[in-house]
Amino acid sequence: MRSTRASAAIARLNARDGDHSYSMGITGSGLFYLLRAASEGSPERIGDDLPLDEFVRFVNQTGPQQKVRVSKLDVAFEKQLQRKKDAE
Repeated sequence: MRSTRASAAIARLNARDGDHSYSMGITGSGLFYLLRAASEGSPERIGDDLPLDEFVRFVNQTGPQQKVRVSKLDVAFEKQLQRKKDAE
C-alpha cells in the first residue's frame, strides 16, 4: 500500500515529461529512490534514498510542471478582492 502513492507520483511525472522515462526503486529499509532511463540501457539514479512523503514531494517537483488553469471567473474574483483590499 505504501508504494501506491509513490507509483502514482511516478505515473504523473511520466505523463508530464515525454522526453524521459522514470521509475522508482525501493531499498531494503523501505526508502524510495528515483530512476531515469538512460539511452545506454542502465538507468541513472536521481536523488537520494527518501521516505515516502519526501519522495512524493521530490517527484512532484521534478520535471516540467503543469500550469494551473485559471478561469475568467477566478480572475474577476481576484480583481474584486484586490479592489476591496485597496478600499480598506
